[in-house]
Amino acid sequence: MLKSKEGIYPGTFDPITKGHINIVKRSLKFFDKLIIAVAQNEEKNPLFDVNERVNMIKEVFKNNDNIDVIAFDGLLVNLARNLDVKVIIRGLRAVSDFEYELQIALTNRQLCKDFESLFLMPSIEYVYLSSSVVKEIASKNGKLSKFVPDNVKKKLKEKFEK
Repeated sequence: MLKSKEGIYPGTFDPITKGHINIVKRSLKFFDKLIIAVAQNEEKNPLFDVNERVNMIKEVFKNNDNIDVIAFDGLLVNLARNLDVKVIIRGLRAVSDFEYELQIALTNRQLCKDFESLFLMPSIEYVYLSSSVVKEIASKNGKLSKFVPDNVKKKLKEKFEK
């Protein structure tokens, strides 16, 4: 079994879902410490700004000392170099995710030869789940409890009540 000191789980997390949380918890089987790296990524036109996303994730994992949550902007390989982390974790839900993630992983490896990607599939109950789906449900005042933690549900309701 791979046992590295630290791994990075990057993403936009707009917002974090129970699928993301599932990947985080399962990643801790492989790493002593996990850094959740929240991408600025304004190109995706996020519902929540990066600080809101970081704070929501910190709240979710407030009782876990093995998880750090940071914001970042720029290339992931540069962040990994700066933190001296060699492995990133990415979740795969479908074949379409794989094609995109393979392209990114190979590009990252060209940018940094000792950079590795670890792909995890979420548990079956979260295979269909995405932040986009969650935002759509929230925008139509649908029930969110199965998809996001309570603190995220509250923030989504606040956003869509405005």
